[in-house]
Amino acid sequence: MNGAFATDPGIVHGRISHDGRLDSADRALLDLQNRAGGALGEIIAIPALASIGRLAARLNVVISRSVTVADGADDLEMWVHARPHAGEVDMTLSGWERVTARPPFENHIVSRNDDFIRATADWSFELDADLCITRIAALDATMPGPDLSPFVGRKLAAIVELLTDEDGDMPILTGLAKARGFVGQVGRLRPFDNAQVMIDAMALVDTGGVVTALQGTMSLILDHVADAPVAAVPVSDQTEDDTKALFGHRLEQVLRLPLNRIIANADSINAQQDGPIRRDYVHYAADIANAGRHMLGLVEDLVELQTVESADFQPAREVLDLADIARKAGGLVAVRAQEKSIRIDRPGEDEHLAALGDYRRVLQILVNLIGNAVRYSPEGSMVWIRTEVESDSATVIVADQGRGIDPADHERIFERFERLNATEGGGSGLGLYISRRLARAMGGDISVDSAAGQGARFMLTLPRS
Repeated sequence: MNGAFATDPGIVHGRISHDGRLDSADRALLDLQNRAGGALGEIIAIPALASIGRLAARLNVVISRSVTVADGADDLEMWVHARPHAGEVDMTLSGWERVTARPPFENHIVSRNDDFIRATADWSFELDADLCITRIAALDATMPGPDLSPFVGRKLAAIVELLTDEDGDMPILTGLAKARGFVGQVGRLRPFDNAQVMIDAMALVDTGGVVTALQGTMSLILDHVADAPVAAVPVSDQTEDDTKALFGHRLEQVLRLPLNRIIANADSINAQQDGPIRRDYVHYAADIANAGRHMLGLVEDLVELQTVESADFQPAREVLDLADIARKAGGLVAVRAQEKSIRIDRPGEDEHLAALGDYRRVLQILVNLIGNAVRYSPEGSMVWIRTEVESDSATVIVADQGRGIDPADHERIFERFERLNATEGGGSGLGLYISRRLARAMGGDISVDSAAGQGARFMLTLPRS
């Protein structure tokens, strides 16, 4: 263990001078400084701590946050409290936890329970409370395996046959029963010749302790390491689109897991799962969870932006039932609508409208349009979803009773990072831009009909089948 502690050393103190030197340190911190190549009285050699020290000194405010510090082959996770004082920074380190470091941008093969070889996550996904897939995406395009995106909107059981463990239990059922997440759920991936997968997920719960969604990862279980791994594209042969896609992929990999942890923990505090807490802390937790979701949405939008602006992006072209997709999209936004007492009037179950497009992309567009309608509508209002057909096109209309959009802004709202009122809560300003790019890539378009004070009507038009 490279001379490191075997257990949590407890509260550890240290002091960084005005010129960035480690002036004093308890044994655990001094040992860490030594292993990083520094010594007492020298410039602090631990980048994460040095960064926090500089920030606290520059802003002259207390900085308190969780950090991960490299220590030999492992990482140390700890909580750092940095207090500036007379040009120096006093540091208190607590909650030390040793974790096995895993390079974030590579698909390293790791062992689990010594009985099989498993790759780190191959897919990330989200499920609603009914275990319907609301999002699923491969985490690395170079890994073998099927495209599971067409299964968005269907039950998890449509792609995975869940299996019991040695005791006859299913971790997913235990996790749902306790309103918590689960790890180690094994299943067979139906679209991939029944290859076995391992599923881990965390549960998002409401204030009543009811599971509202699951977010997690799914990994192929490999009986042996492939004889010939897929070769990466040499750096010299990478195009600008390759570089952008790699950046987007890495961005999502690095940020998604910590953001999901922040959201899940904040939701648990907000739901007071471990007992009553002060009301202001409950509100703080809700704010943290909402901020985390906003950041996660921004990450997803940036990754999606890389995709739709790629020169070789080409959505699928298949026969769709637009009315059915509109019903599903309305259902996915229903929880948000209920929070504002907004009623979503969806197409009837007997209504059908054939069109050509990509199922997952059309669902994505409609969720965005309906979600915007709910976000900008007053409480107790209505959102209508209607379908229309012309000789060569099929249209879904999303109408709301919000304050409307001035005609001068009709094109502006479809520009990148554009929000009409940046002081309001909302998304990244990419949703409508991405949605229109997707619609046009499928041979259709999105338009808006609105005036200030008169609500808004957004129309998604696609070619008829």
